[in-house]
Amino acid sequence: MSASPVRPRPARRLDDTEQHAFRVIRCFGTVGSLLIAFGALGAGAAPVLNPVFDIPVLRLFPRIPTVSLAIAFTGMGMMVIGWLLLGRFARPTRPHLATPRQLHRTIILWAAPLLVIPPLFSRDVYSYLAQSEIVHRGMDPYALGPGEALGISDPLTMGVSNMWKDTPAPYGPLFLKAGSWIASVAGNNVATGVLLQRALALVGVGLIIWALPRLARRFGVQPATALWLGAANPLVLFHLVAGAHNEALGIGLMVAGLELGIRRLPVRVSGDSPPPLAKGELAFILLGATVITLGAMIKIHAIVALGFFGVMIARRWHGRIVDLLRAGALMSLVFAVITVSVCLGTGLGFGWIGALGTPGMVWSWISPVTELANVGGILGIALGLGNHTGSLIAILGLLGYAVAGAITVKFLWDSFRWRYRPMIGLGVSLGAFMMLHVAMQPWWLLWAVIPLAASAGTSRFRVVATAVSAVLALLIPPTGSTFDGRSYILPQAYLAGAIVIVLALLVVRHQSPMVFRREPQAAREPAGNHT
Repeated sequence: MSASPVRPRPARRLDDTEQHAFRVIRCFGTVGSLLIAFGALGAGAAPVLNPVFDIPVLRLFPRIPTVSLAIAFTGMGMMVIGWLLLGRFARPTRPHLATPRQLHRTIILWAAPLLVIPPLFSRDVYSYLAQSEIVHRGMDPYALGPGEALGISDPLTMGVSNMWKDTPAPYGPLFLKAGSWIASVAGNNVATGVLLQRALALVGVGLIIWALPRLARRFGVQPATALWLGAANPLVLFHLVAGAHNEALGIGLMVAGLELGIRRLPVRVSGDSPPPLAKGELAFILLGATVITLGAMIKIHAIVALGFFGVMIARRWHGRIVDLLRAGALMSLVFAVITVSVCLGTGLGFGWIGALGTPGMVWSWISPVTELANVGGILGIALGLGNHTGSLIAILGLLGYAVAGAITVKFLWDSFRWRYRPMIGLGVSLGAFMMLHVAMQPWWLLWAVIPLAASAGTSRFRVVATAVSAVLALLIPPTGSTFDGRSYILPQAYLAGAIVIVLALLVVRHQSPMVFRREPQAAREPAGNHT
């Protein structure tokens, strides 16, 4: 099977000095989260009819947006730095490690202030509300945009970004059906709708927190390490919790399905003879595949997990081509049955398939494909050939899909031949699809980071994933705006935030000098070492 026969070594608890340092760092990150919460009141992606203006004292923040932005940036920096500092207590080679319970408490403390604030970093949640209202009113969200279906003056349409007001929903029918239930409760109350959508996202975050340590134990990774990298990650807190993105539910169902699906599969290594079918094994396989498919009915990306789950099953059997074909047929059958049931049961049909290309209308400046096309466009203008950026985007976008597909096929085959763990192949494949999409967003990379956090045991991966997560967490302003025409605001806010962060770090150093003390050589890990 795919799980490692090597269990993570038992870890001792932190000593008294380390416990104190851990608490100081946790308080540091909690203060950062509180600052984000207050800054969001004036610098978040607030609704057009902002209810904060009706709250005494707090209504001051929307009137000082630059100061609010500086406060939010300060909090963002403190949370990212706090997460990085916390990482030393989750490094698997340390003699003393933080416990999963300590990390659970930290995640709860850092997430709590973000639960009742305006959305941050993106206005996508307003699209969720508008598209869900379209479903609630009995119209087709895959044929009509919010502007046409609800009207431009509708409170729900007013919050949607202009580029999405006339586009169909690209989300799965299960998500929009759940959203329609939210719409039936919230009505036109945007603030209530945002809070309920965030509650739905929290279900997904809860599934991630539940599945990560369990998967990590199966693959020989320290549960604390997986929780720190995959659940306490600033991208999770910023974009899945504060931003209420539906990736939370899609990823949560995907990893929960994998955990359920492999729960009864025996641990095997290459060359082992397959044992007899275990009690309940087939039932858990079907349950896992069903839950993964439900994740795909939220966001289609989860479908990739079915391929690698099929490889796990084929390897658990005899590892022959015929076993791979049988497992693939089983996964395809479960996917077909559940998909048809969801599409017909929700009454939304199969229109979502034709709307999957909607996100490609955005050309993200952090996408390598988009930037390559922009460079080509500039060269075309310089050479007198004209601006062909749009054509290059279309061509390179298709090439990106082809390359990501080829990478996925390669890792499926290599995983089947026991060269990689299928979970690692899943993370790499999803990472390729996200990185090579013209509309790539920071939170999309969580599709790769979370499964890899549970299965990749090398420090090289953790270093890269940590650096990428920290940088991407700070790239997007909390308003989700580019500040066109007011670019001077961002440097001012960054500078003010940096000054406050330095002062806060001096306080941390005073309270716990060991936080910045270099780790002993024994606690550091060679770049290629596997846990």
